[in-house]
Amino acid sequence: MTSPTPASLSPRQPADRNLLGMAILTVGIAVFSLQDLVFKGIGPGYTVHQMVFLRSLVAWPLFGALAFLESGLATLRPHRIGLILARSVLMFLAYCCYYLALVALPFAETVAIASAAPLVITALSWPLLGEKVGPRRFAAVIIGFAGVLILLRPGASVFEPAVLLPLASACCYGLMQIIARRIGPEVSSAVMNFYAMGVYAAISGALGLAIGDGRFASSSHPSHGFMFRPWIWPPGQDLALMAATGVIAFVGFYCLTQAYRVAQPNVVTPFEYTSLLWGTFWGYLLWSELPDATAFLGMLLILAAGLFVIYREARLRRGI
Repeated sequence: MTSPTPASLSPRQPADRNLLGMAILTVGIAVFSLQDLVFKGIGPGYTVHQMVFLRSLVAWPLFGALAFLESGLATLRPHRIGLILARSVLMFLAYCCYYLALVALPFAETVAIASAAPLVITALSWPLLGEKVGPRRFAAVIIGFAGVLILLRPGASVFEPAVLLPLASACCYGLMQIIARRIGPEVSSAVMNFYAMGVYAAISGALGLAIGDGRFASSSHPSHGFMFRPWIWPPGQDLALMAATGVIAFVGFYCLTQAYRVAQPNVVTPFEYTSLLWGTFWGYLLWSELPDATAFLGMLLILAAGLFVIYREARLRRGI
């Protein structure tokens, strides 16, 4: 999962800058997929809030340094602090739900359901931002959520409740991006993510103090265990991997931000869906997971609907 705030750029940019933006964004998505590998790979031995805590401790000063280098110390005392903190809490919930799902579900299906976030943003942009949503985008949202419903498989003989977690992640992420749209012109992405890392560390640390002794770890379900098993001191290799997720988060964010700065947002945004390719690739390579025909259909509907929404919004911005 990613959280850039696209910058406003001139609609006229050389083709080579757009190609550069596509390449940088694709690299950023690939880097973020490595973070997912760590959480899914070693997550069954730890708790999500312990891993997020260590990730945040590493990423926090990196984002702070970037914000300082971009705009100086004054930017770390921004206006709209209430909305910045609300966005940070929603980001925390989005990522925790995503990773709780990732340890219990196939890689590709988790990524696909969470990729419905742009559809959530479109669905909420009218009631929350007053933006007009035409019939074609509304139809795309319905088709996309039909794909989500296919992946949820409500009629299956054994329902897996963990499938609701990436959907909850998509909803929290969509709400977070709605807030980012409101405050984006006033607050830089680096500052927003600096505060987000601080909130991550505070909430996950508080969860560790409250439930990190493992007294609620009574279920054998992977997601439940990932939430409630006790904090333990990780061996050197696992500790290094957890710390690496903080560096990965910073590098991935920087790539995505730079991609939106050098290229037109409507050109590079579709490449965020390369996360579906990485989810399928890593799931098959490392866990022998391959989506069946039903899952593939659901993923295809989400992908098609998301790309159409991006396409329509780009045309509307150009007044077409």
